[in-house]
Amino acid sequence: MEIVYDLLVILHFIGLASLLGGFLVQLRSTPRVVNPAMLHGALTQLVTGLALVGLAEAALDYDVNHVKVGIKLAILLVITVLVWVNRGKDAVSTGVWAAIGGLTIVNTAIAVLV
Repeated sequence: MEIVYDLLVILHFIGLASLLGGFLVQLRSTPRVVNPAMLHGALTQLVTGLALVGLAEAALDYDVNHVKVGIKLAILLVITVLVWVNRGKDAVSTGVWAAIGGLTIVNTAIAVLV
């Protein structure tokens, strides 16, 4: 089970790279859009994050910080909704685009620092 858990962590990191990379690639471009990398990254993070917590609780008997997981899940749900709602638009406002990137960075900081 450890190998499955480690593979899920790798996939979770790939989701983060996709979400953050899709945001960062647009720093100097206009108009800004929600690109497929952002959508797929958010969904990958959501699925793998839930699987990681489930596996840690059920099979590996890890001590899971439920407050941290709950906060990270809430932030990721906001990110996912913002990405999903704006995915087909020709342009998104700078505020929406910055919220997606800012919340992604906040979620990463919570994962590392808490």
